[in-house]
Amino acid sequence: MSSSRHPVALRLEQRVGGDTRLLATVMLLPLVDGIFAALVLAGELDTYIGIAQIGLLVFGGSATLAVILAEMDEDPRSQAITVLVVGTPLILVAAAEAALAPTIATVVDIPTFERFAAIVILAIAAKTASSTIGDYLPSPSIIIGLGFVASVQPAGAELVFKSDPVLMLRAAAAGGVAVGFALAVVALQPYLRQVVDIDRFRFGSAVALGTLALSVFGLVPSQAPLVVFAVAGLLAFDPEEADVDTPDVPPAADDGPDGAAAPAATPDGGSDPDDDEAAYGYPGEDGAEERAPWL
Repeated sequence: MSSSRHPVALRLEQRVGGDTRLLATVMLLPLVDGIFAALVLAGELDTYIGIAQIGLLVFGGSATLAVILAEMDEDPRSQAITVLVVGTPLILVAAAEAALAPTIATVVDIPTFERFAAIVILAIAAKTASSTIGDYLPSPSIIIGLGFVASVQPAGAELVFKSDPVLMLRAAAAGGVAVGFALAVVALQPYLRQVVDIDRFRFGSAVALGTLALSVFGLVPSQAPLVVFAVAGLLAFDPEEADVDTPDVPPAADDGPDGAAAPAATPDGGSDPDDDEAAYGYPGEDGAEERAPWL
């Protein structure tokens, strides 16, 4: 139930290979393509809610959940070590990028750059929700580059290095939220693999990202993306699906009031496959390839 067949995820898996490198790619990519730097300049780390939203939606989210549940087959202890190996540089690099943010802010027009930051989040949300739409959209790094060119103010600009220790600490905290989310998924993965629909959670995360972009524009409350992300998790959670793969115990034989004979039992104690086909409405073993995936 937890496997995802999203085309973008499959292409990334084929290109990167290896669960550790795949996890590093999805968690560290926002540091490379400029998304995190844009959000820092947009002031998204100024509140605790913003820190949680960046950690859960930008660094974590559906991509991290999918890699851990669908691609990592080691024991939980090995998976936790893998998450820490990836998470340590995530926290350090996030703090380093936040240290450069005040310097970059001296040469760009922040309101203009904020609009491009919101646009790039919308593009990522569209790519997450639909690979078909994503094929027609430019990459986030191109949008960020265009935003920098459009917002740069070369006249009278002074590129003086400035650092804000508090902002660096907030950036590290956002990375720590992502690492904590990944470790929680590792700890709960035996249960989550049975009850979480990754593709449904992916779509909900895309909606939450779109809400984050709207919050940057000031169109929705700043805490709305976190609420949408929580709702996405609830909608992807379906405990009833955990019983799909659980074999049912055959009922005791009952001749019935009219003395009708019970279905013939097979040597292993189960009922005849032909009777199962008639009773449950799907082919027997010979026609298993025609069943719906969830059956």
